[in-house]
Amino acid sequence: MIDHCCAEMTRQADLRCQAHPDVFACPDAMVRFEPKFREYGLIVHDGGSASRGIDFCPWCGARLPESQRDRWFDALEARGIDPWEDDVPPEFEDDRWLREGLTDPVSAGEDLPRSP
Repeated sequence: MIDHCCAEMTRQADLRCQAHPDVFACPDAMVRFEPKFREYGLIVHDGGSASRGIDFCPWCGARLPESQRDRWFDALEARGIDPWEDDVPPEFEDDRWLREGLTDPVSAGEDLPRSP
């Protein structure tokens, strides 16, 4: 579970609507949170799935965590995984890869893929 900066951000980031399973279709949803990248964005309600990244909380003003998107791609690349072509391990589909320290396969004791 992610600790967000304030109660309102927690409510918004964790909002699950019974009537709209897709957060982008829900008119009450304002924030999109992507755990695997730790990215926050304001949802653009234009019928698509766009959001505008934000660096500060709109409710309490706290600085939000830095995106981990580049580290995510680097960690997969270090394992020889291409996220566009290969199956991504389940622990990389949410924030487990960050919580479990899976960013560096060598220090985690994992074997790196070998070239044939």
